[in-house]
Amino acid sequence: MFNFLKSGYEKIKNALGKTRSALSQRIKALFGKPWNEETFDQLEQILFEADLGTQCASSFVDHLRSRLRTKPTNDMQEILKIFHEKTLEILSSGRSFEPKSPKAGDPLVILIVGVNGSGKTTSIAKLAKRFQKEGKKVLLAAGDTFRAAAIEQLATWAERLHLDVVKSKPGSDPSAVAFDALTAAKARGIDVVLIDTAGRLQNKTDLMKELEKVRRVLSKVIPEAPHETLLVLDATTGQNAIDQAKVFNEATPLNGIILAKLDGSAKGGIVLSIYEQLGIPVRYVGTGETADDMDVFDPEAYADSLFGSEI
Repeated sequence: MFNFLKSGYEKIKNALGKTRSALSQRIKALFGKPWNEETFDQLEQILFEADLGTQCASSFVDHLRSRLRTKPTNDMQEILKIFHEKTLEILSSGRSFEPKSPKAGDPLVILIVGVNGSGKTTSIAKLAKRFQKEGKKVLLAAGDTFRAAAIEQLATWAERLHLDVVKSKPGSDPSAVAFDALTAAKARGIDVVLIDTAGRLQNKTDLMKELEKVRRVLSKVIPEAPHETLLVLDATTGQNAIDQAKVFNEATPLNGIILAKLDGSAKGGIVLSIYEQLGIPVRYVGTGETADDMDVFDPEAYADSLFGSEI
């Protein structure tokens, strides 16, 4: 168990390498000389460019300014400690929730939402692999019937992972796919069902109606389903991810976020912006390209990665 956690810690640290590199040299340069009010203005810009967002960057700067006025210092370790503590404070403010537990004999049903191109299908495959490692029987449902490519991609992942997938023709009713998936899961003794959904945002009304219908159909088969609804966000899109989260949270109550492509972004501060603006917890992070590269989000690992003593 210890080795598994250590591996996840290292993968999160490595995934945040671009963000840490972008922050470290600039923060060191700022506080390597006597600081003044202009220093804090420059710091806010640095944090904003790391995608903490205006609100979160301002909160960080105000906190540091207050602490340094009480106890002036140019010691980088002290300054990093203040950043580290503030990071954990923000990450502890996320909305707490308890996912619904399936009744005995029923599968855990997880609805996956997110825009096209966010890494949604790949994230489903990575999540499926995690459940497989736990010894769970997993079934995939290709509910993004709007795009033929999405159905094919999920089917390809299912083949690689030796999983069954419930699918239909492009353009078919996604709620019918969801119904068939849950019916099959109950008949086959499946432990976990992961359901893909369409990711178009051009018309929020259509998105809401479609997701509402899927949820309604799921609950007819298993009253508590879906037990969780997770939103996949692309870390490289920065503040656009916040706008996407707001739309999807209006369309369907979200239990958490899967942050994909964290390893490809120099804007890992988006995690803090998500917590500060939305309060929705980040559950998993994508830390690479293989099916094994998804890790449970660890606030301590995140804070250490960005503002650890070795920055």
